[in-house]
Order: sequence, then structure tokens, then C-alpha cells
Amino acid sequence: MKKILLAVTVLGLAAGLAATSVNAATTEDTRGYVTVATSANTEISPDVVEINISVKTEDSKSLQKATAENKEISDKVYNAIKSMIDTAKGDYVKTSDFNATPVYRYNNSKQIFDKYEVSNSVIVKTKNIEKAGDIIDKAISLGATNINDLVFSISNYDTQCNDLIAIAAKKARTRGDIMAKSAGSYITGIKSMNASCSTSQNRPVQYRLMAKNMAFAGSSADAAAPEMSSTPIQGGVIKIYANLNTSFFVK
Repeated sequence: MKKILLAVTVLGLAAGLAATSVNAATTEDTRGYVTVATSANTEISPDVVEINISVKTEDSKSLQKATAENKEISDKVYNAIKSMIDTAKGDYVKTSDFNATPVYRYNNSKQIFDKYEVSNSVIVKTKNIEKAGDIIDKAISLGATNINDLVFSISNYDTQCNDLIAIAAKKARTRGDIMAKSAGSYITGIKSMNASCSTSQNRPVQYRLMAKNMAFAGSSADAAAPEMSSTPIQGGVIKIYANLNTSFFVK
């Protein structure tokens, strides 16, 4: 008899808890609200650039020789670039990827060894965008073979994002008040608020690397290389967007 009474008591408690949860959820769901989507944006010139530079070497017989040659060129490029940036301000140059592999070609569906290829990639980050062209030119002159990418950014991105969210939040409250008053109601609080920031970039990056390399290749070994200005690099502008979705309780 005691066991039966205990089971009934436990079941009664469980049913009571379930009923309490359902009632709380129902009370919350019955409150009226309005939802507003707002945004804000601004355009800013980037003040940071990352340059991805690669040195590729190859040898038809020796991987060791291709690696040694790559190291010699890479060390020159690394040391030269390091002297052109300001590490005290957060600038840096670091290795991003290293790869040494045999390369094969195919002849009548048969795989034939072709050569050994070694690639070393470094990333240069600097807040002095004006030096980007000089850095590229120096790397190329010392034997770098590829400029893989340029990425521009803003050092105070978080601050800009927060400022835009604040603007979007003020817009949301103004529009929420208008919507509520138009319906004969008024705002009593915030139900939810979700914000995000994103960027888009309009950057006319320009290169004269191909023209320079063709000019050097066309000159004789004894002739002096033609004097040229540094590679033009233009960061353009970065547009920052803040998007806000807000729901206000109304009464």
C-alpha cells in the first residue's frame, strides 16, 4: 500500500510541474509585440594591408637543390621585407605555407616524373599601405615569383561596428514607437534584439608586375634595368554595414 501511494504522489508532482511550465510559456506567448528591421552603414579607407608573396623554385633532378635555392631566395625576401615594416606598430611578416613535392606529367596515360617543385609563401601585414607597392617590387627584385593576394582591412573595425549598431538601435526605437502609436498602443520593453556587422569592398587594386617583368626580360644582361616607379596599389574604400532586428513588447 505504501508503494502505491508513493507512486501516486510522484506522478502528481510530475503532472504539476508540467502544468506549471505550460502555463508560464502560454503567459509569455500571449504578450503582443512589433518587430523592426533597421540598418546603418559607413565608408572608410582601409589602413591595413596583407600581402601574400610566394617564392617557387624547381629542379629536374634534386629536391635538395630546389629546396636550398628556395631557402636562399626566401631568406633574402624575408629579411628585406622585415626591414621595411614597423613591428613596433604591429606589422609582421610570417610564413603561411611551405610545400616541396615531385611534379609528374602524363604521356599516353603514363605518369612520368618531370621535376621537383618547392614553394614558400609568406604573409606581410603592415599598417603603412603606402609601402605596399615598394614591398611588392622589392620581393620581385629578389626572386619572388608570385603575388597571390592583397587583403585590405580596418584596424578599428569593432569600434566602427559598435557605433553603427547604436545608430541602428536608435532608428529601431523610433520606428517601433511609430508603429505602436499608429496601432493605438505603446512600447513597454524589448522582446529580442539581434545585430550583426559585415563589409564589402570596392578596391581598384592595380598591378604593373607583368609589364615590369617583360621589360626586364627584354633587356640584355649587361644593360641597366629601366627605372620605374613602384607598383601602384590603391586600397579603395571598405563599406561597413550594421543590421539590427528588434522586437518590442507593446501594450
